[in-house]
Amino acid sequence: MSNLAENYLVRFISISKKKDGMFANYRVKGIKGGTTFSTSIAVDISAAEVDPSDTLEKIIEDCARMAVREFKKSDLQFEGMVAN
Repeated sequence: MSNLAENYLVRFISISKKKDGMFANYRVKGIKGGTTFSTSIAVDISAAEVDPSDTLEKIIEDCARMAVREFKKSDLQFEGMVAN
């Protein structure tokens, strides 16, 4: 991973089926403002408005777009402090 001002690497891991629904799982790594982070994101396939009968590539791409969009606008809360 190069040391850029903002660098996000989103990697598809798997699709899992749980009793709540089907989820596309991703691992996100990045550098932002001098902070290196790593996180996992699970996207509900039905929330991404894709159908399980769609091609795997379409499901992965649409869910990844949704994951990145939601990740970038998220407010993080840590025990004892809040960051915006």
